Amino acid sequence: MIRPLRRDDREALRSIVEGTGMFSADEVGIALELIDAVLDKPGQRDYHIRVAEGSGAVEGYYCIGPTPGTDGTFDLYWIVVGAQKQGKGTGRMLEEDAVKLAASMGGRLLIAETSSRPAYEGTRSFYLRRGYSEVARIRGYYRPDDDLVVYAKYLSVS
Repeated sequence: MIRPLRRDDREALRSIVEGTGMFSADEVGIALELIDAVLDKPGQRDYHIRVAEGSGAVEGYYCIGPTPGTDGTFDLYWIVVGAQKQGKGTGRMLEEDAVKLAASMGGRLLIAETSSRPAYEGTRSFYLRRGYSEVARIRGYYRPDDDLVVYAKYLSVS
């Protein structure tokens, strides 16, 4: 089940983000900042978070938001699935829901950014399998040997 974020999800989401082993302490802090922004300012329109729940437990989440200064472009800021649930369809369900949510808010383009490090190979493959195209790469963006890789997915407009 994919549902809106609730206050009692915060600790489970922190554990999931940390438990993947993919994110630095700074990145975990950024994830929590966005979660807190949604929880603490219910009227804000910059970030939208949905949570995957199965058998009463939180399995992952995504965070999207409209890109300021654009017409219908959205950023997929985070899509994270707990280590034990990876490869079982939770990420696919979250991504599909993110696409539907963005489209329902007038989205026509979804942008996802990630790292070129070998540890992110699964993430890059996930985006390609989900119909994203690599549209940009900035060499040495994160570190001298770590590029920023940008993926885009055009959303069907009905």
